[in-house]
Amino acid sequence: MQRYPMTVEGELALQEELKELKTVKRPAVIAAIAEAREHGDLKENAEYHSAREQQGFIEGRIQDIEAKLSMAQVINVLDIPATGKVIFGTTVTLLNIETEQSVVYKIVGDDEADVKSNKISVNSPIARGLIGKEEGDTVGITTPGGVVEYEIEMVEHL
Repeated sequence: MQRYPMTVEGELALQEELKELKTVKRPAVIAAIAEAREHGDLKENAEYHSAREQQGFIEGRIQDIEAKLSMAQVINVLDIPATGKVIFGTTVTLLNIETEQSVVYKIVGDDEADVKSNKISVNSPIARGLIGKEEGDTVGITTPGGVVEYEIEMVEHL
């Protein structure tokens, strides 16, 4: 069975979402279905059909989260000795050599990735190019606009 890497924070976020779905959203949609049934003819009852559709989404998401958690390999970067190398869970500060702009990324699991929060998937081209490199190394990352050269300024175990 294949295991999927996940940070401690990612596991906690999924567990919280699962709890919310099971204890709040699922009971609410069940109540909405029951209320819509009381309105009579189900064929033309938009409230009923909407609630059933919402129930399907909730149940699907619950199954998805439970599957992800069962196959997760939770990695706590704080348990790994800091070597200065880029590994899963580290936060990396990069300097674009051409534009001299810095960017900070945290390397996380696929389900945790969120570019707006500067969290990139361990399977992304940037992360794959960075894994195993050290502070001071120069890395060429292939992007749709061509190869971009970055210097690794800092690797943090946060």
